[in-house]
Amino acid sequence: MSRLQQTDGLTEEQTELVKLVREFVNEQIIPVAQELEHKDEYPTEIVEGMKEMGIFGLMIPEEYGGLGESLLTYALVVEEIARGWMSVSGIVNTHFIVAYMLLQHGTEEQKQRYLPKMATGEIRGAFSMSEPGLGSDVSAIKTKAVRDGDTDNWSITGQKMWLTNGGSANLVAVLVKTDLGADSVYKNMTTFLIDKTAGFGETAQGVTIPGKIEKMGYKGVDTTEMVLDAHQTTSAQILGGEPGKGFYQMMDGVEVGRVNVAARACGVSMRAFELGISYAQQRETFGKKIAEHQGILFRLADMATRVEASHQMMVKAARLKDAGARNDLEAGMAKYLAAENCANVVEQSFRIHGGYGYSKEYEIERLYREAPMLLIGEGTAEIQKMIIGRRLLEDFALKK
Repeated sequence: MSRLQQTDGLTEEQTELVKLVREFVNEQIIPVAQELEHKDEYPTEIVEGMKEMGIFGLMIPEEYGGLGESLLTYALVVEEIARGWMSVSGIVNTHFIVAYMLLQHGTEEQKQRYLPKMATGEIRGAFSMSEPGLGSDVSAIKTKAVRDGDTDNWSITGQKMWLTNGGSANLVAVLVKTDLGADSVYKNMTTFLIDKTAGFGETAQGVTIPGKIEKMGYKGVDTTEMVLDAHQTTSAQILGGEPGKGFYQMMDGVEVGRVNVAARACGVSMRAFELGISYAQQRETFGKKIAEHQGILFRLADMATRVEASHQMMVKAARLKDAGARNDLEAGMAKYLAAENCANVVEQSFRIHGGYGYSKEYEIERLYREAPMLLIGEGTAEIQKMIIGRRLLEDFALKK
């Protein structure tokens, strides 16, 4: 067992679960990831295996049919899955954020309706904030839900962008504008729960998923647009039952999602390090293994240090959330540090591979295309630094 990415204080159950997932990754994901990724093929058999293991219900409480595990346990599982293939961890992460939002903010009726089937993977979730004309500026959302007088009926029209699981999901949590006269743009946003069928084309009344967006990396998982054309819904599909709280509900979900993006970056970093240190002990130049050259040895030392630092920061952020403490500072730090370190470690491993790293036969080529997504997913590095900086000013404010 490597000394890297070890986590102190785990229970026996946590240790066994992470070990089980690691074995699943080594046996069922890593051997097929290259082929599926190059084909941009959805990993159906892998997803079915994760359903059987209960991974889709990992953090859903036992009363709703889940395993009731902590965010830390979930993050460690995501780390292992991403080590095998980051796209698979994306399938789980997006589903998890929707389940978390339902658990924290949903009505009891919504929890009973969705969570048991989400725990088994029968219902799979996606969430949507972004639109073609906006990224980090959530206040610029144009997709709008209009209420029919004083009734409970609503009509939603607009275009959403970058839905992970947009095709395969059958439940989408969507953030829209609801201009109800609040004094803040953020209080005029609402999260609606939209039921649809899996697939592409018109997947529900007024809901169209045009098709997969072609991407540089992060393949296999379907990333889509969603077009809403007078989609008819009711107040019963508002998360929590009350309009105007959508922005804060989404931010809560994204905060937890940042821990999971950090975990994904840790997993990809670890795999890049494994590939790099393995190749360095096989390749020979100038009569010796390249690992014996000081330049390569320094790279390996730097890579391992970054892998370990990212993991420990991610673990701290997860444990704070599990303890019920505010963790926006630590989650932002973890996501920022892990994503930046991941990009660095992957590039260093790519350089160790030399010309072979540019070949599609080698796994590092895939990782090189996957790592950039972590720099922008769940908020760019610049957004993370704004969050971190503002929280630091709160903590270190000068006394007047």
